[in-house]
Amino acid sequence: MRSGQDQDQDQERLARAALTRVLEPGDEVGGQWLRIYGAVGLMRRLTEDDDLLPGATPKRAQGLRLRAARARPQRDLEAARAAGARFICPGDMEWPAQLADLGDAQPIGLWLRGPADLRIWALRSVAVVGSRACTEYGAHTAVTLGAGLAERGWVVVSGGAYGVDGAVHRGVLGAGGATVAVLASGVDMPYPRGHAGLLDRIAEQGILVGELPPGDHPTAYRFIQRNRVIAALTRGTVVVEAAYRSGALVTARAAQRLGRHTMGVPGPVTSPLSAGVHQLLRGEGVLVGDAAEVVELVGDMGDLAPERRGPVVPRDLLEPPAARVLAALPARGAVSLADVARGAATPLDDTVGRLYELQSLGFVERHGDGWQLTRQAIMSVFPSREGGGKEGDKGADHRR
Repeated sequence: MRSGQDQDQDQERLARAALTRVLEPGDEVGGQWLRIYGAVGLMRRLTEDDDLLPGATPKRAQGLRLRAARARPQRDLEAARAAGARFICPGDMEWPAQLADLGDAQPIGLWLRGPADLRIWALRSVAVVGSRACTEYGAHTAVTLGAGLAERGWVVVSGGAYGVDGAVHRGVLGAGGATVAVLASGVDMPYPRGHAGLLDRIAEQGILVGELPPGDHPTAYRFIQRNRVIAALTRGTVVVEAAYRSGALVTARAAQRLGRHTMGVPGPVTSPLSAGVHQLLRGEGVLVGDAAEVVELVGDMGDLAPERRGPVVPRDLLEPPAARVLAALPARGAVSLADVARGAATPLDDTVGRLYELQSLGFVERHGDGWQLTRQAIMSVFPSREGGGKEGDKGADHRR
């Protein structure tokens, strides 16, 4: 026999499931009612009482009551089970605690489809979002980022849409990683239809997440609101290609408001699809170029990206005095010891010693009383030309 506490929890769950059909995602006024009256009390007010809810006009209250009267939470829960989905709400072990950062705009509950534990996965997750009409550059970047983050043990969250979202999900799946798609529809009705196969695969290996009950459809408003869930679930959001008006920027701004890391991948300044990202980077966004730089920002202490530098050439390994002597030699022709000493601003004795050191390393060779660069050194010191030229000769003349 079930205890009274268990029965209360069941009633709470049923009421929250019903409210996912009544209140729109992100409804902060509805969230205030939920906080004040509780889920069971709010449903009672909507179905049994005629009292006006604080802040609701008579017209709105009537619309909400019509929705509440049609809600069939038990049927929705059964439909979810038939589709391999489940419903979680605050207080459940699987509920991600960080969603509370959304305040009264936090989800009433979440419908999930997939075998993984959302709370555990969200603890080490990062969002990657971007334009639906992305370029080849954007798609390539998203795939690479997704795979790189997966290989580093991070869960990647996105929206399952065309363009950057789909590319990053595929990158993660291709690397055998973990990915979460937050939908603006019921988790049993994958949207967009063209991604049905991709979303089914995510449901098999990862998690589909939605605030809407089974069978419910997306709207423009619901797409915007689901972005706040993506931002709240994760430690940070990366934007890969976004125009000035973009849902991806909505996610980034939500992440900023929540105190999460906000990152952007730069693109060509001539591309309208990078204009929004560049605007983000001019503000509080941080420029990132690969998964290592993302992890350095959102990861634990010590998760540092490798130092970025150009290729090391032999002359980079020379000590400064030897490098000055090498720089005093012209690109073409031999010069005297005195000319080299004068060009390097070093005493003759020191210059001789450095020249013999450079000779042993293959940088210079001696011809009679003169010294000149070897072919190897010409390629190292003057990489744009093999045999020097007028520019190199002028430089030598100037040093003399």
